[in-house]
Amino acid sequence: MGDGRRLGLSLTAKPHPRSAISNRMSLMSQTLAASPASSRKLTIVAWSLQVLLALVFLAAGGAKLAGVSMMVQVYDLIGVGQWFRIVTGLVEVAGAVALLVPGYAAFAALLLACTMVGAILAHLTVLPTPAAPAVVLLALTATLVWLRRDQILAILGRR
Repeated sequence: MGDGRRLGLSLTAKPHPRSAISNRMSLMSQTLAASPASSRKLTIVAWSLQVLLALVFLAAGGAKLAGVSMMVQVYDLIGVGQWFRIVTGLVEVAGAVALLVPGYAAFAALLLACTMVGAILAHLTVLPTPAAPAVVLLALTATLVWLRRDQILAILGRR
């Protein structure tokens, strides 16, 4: 009588509700996992984006470092000083190079995305030119961070 049947308790093992949820989530992740063909396509997209962004940031950073008159005028308008033009140019060139180094693309894109946030703020607050190019570059660098997020997760030990 002390076996629990009178109280409506079952002694058979039932799966824990959380295990059912984790089983469903595991099934979803397997379903959503990229097939080798789509994984290959994403890799091609990511590398194409890396090369495109590297070219853009190499040109922009190079112009800043070379002291192109337009860049000098822009940084005069910002009012922080020409040293900031040099630092920004170095960040952009270093980021462009790092975009092409396997394993560093996500970090480079994250650095360049932060740089674009600064550029957008400068355009919205000080510069008379539209912020659209910086917004587009922010969107592209953020997309690359997402495509290469496994690099960040690997470093953080969460992969």
